[in-house]
Amino acid sequence: MQLNDAMEAEILASRIMIVDDNPANVALLEAMLQAEGFDKVYGVEDPREAVSLFETQSWDLLLLDIRMPVLDGYAVMAALRRTVGEAEYLPVLALTAQTDAETRHRALREGAQDFLSKPFDNWEVMLRARNMLRSRIYFKRQKMRAELLDAQVNEKTAEINETRLEVIRRLGKAGEFRDDQTGAHVLRMSHSCQLLALRIGLSEAQSRDILYASPMHDVGKIGISDTILLKPGRLDDQEMALMREHVVYGLEILGDHPAELFQLARQIIAGHHERWDGAGYPHGWAGEAIPLAARIASVCDVYDALTSVRPYKKAWSVEDAAALIRDGAGQQFDPQLATAFLEILPQVEALKAEFGAS
Repeated sequence: MQLNDAMEAEILASRIMIVDDNPANVALLEAMLQAEGFDKVYGVEDPREAVSLFETQSWDLLLLDIRMPVLDGYAVMAALRRTVGEAEYLPVLALTAQTDAETRHRALREGAQDFLSKPFDNWEVMLRARNMLRSRIYFKRQKMRAELLDAQVNEKTAEINETRLEVIRRLGKAGEFRDDQTGAHVLRMSHSCQLLALRIGLSEAQSRDILYASPMHDVGKIGISDTILLKPGRLDDQEMALMREHVVYGLEILGDHPAELFQLARQIIAGHHERWDGAGYPHGWAGEAIPLAARIASVCDVYDALTSVRPYKKAWSVEDAAALIRDGAGQQFDPQLATAFLEILPQVEALKAEFGAS
């Protein structure tokens, strides 16, 4: 099909509404348009019906009488703007027997793009209708291109975001793999963080971000010697000082990327070993000076670490680990978070069935 043929086919497939309280005018316009090959022409004598049709169907051209009872053409155009929105281009061809400047000016202000004077000439109806429909078709094509471009941009953005998440997940697993070869700890701990965030009233989006960022909490373990990390016994003071350097290493590994998720991960890395009473490390932050995401991660990380087997310890019982969380409220942990965590403990324990125990 030639380009002009394609345009002609699109023009003739357009949906056209005629609104005129005079049945003779509606019939005349319908006959003119149908004789030219337009087969989607709908005539309306009650302008209120036209307003309701805007809400349920899509139209390409409106031939609109200005002087009508109940609702005049100006009121119909106002209703049209409210329904289809200012950003939508629906050409309006005003029908009027009035030739005064004020009528024409007001019609243009209210949304008409062109005029058709009564009585109608067939050639004039066709030329004006075709010109306006051609503009409508160009608008629809451009809108489709814009929507396609938006979809492509959104797809690429989603791919980039997924890549960022995968980097975070992989790095988090790499850090944890040093002393938990199943990698199950970061899965249980991060999902516990999400459950706790939801419990205290954070939004779905905020809780999901914490789920994605929290696996990075111990990525700095990559930089800790195996002799310290896997030592089957208590660390001495010098070894403990070296172990605590994993926070610094983690922040260096993550860098200072401006993405919100990376910044949230930095907060968790920097603050999940701080204590509510200020006796934690590396900064000695206390209370609400510790970022909320880090306070959430602290409770969830400690509980899961206690109830997991490590080279240097056996797994604690649920009861003993819960008691430590309870006793640590207001000292090691944010008291409200400790209470909320114990309230969701059955859900936290259920994660072991989903992700495995270690």
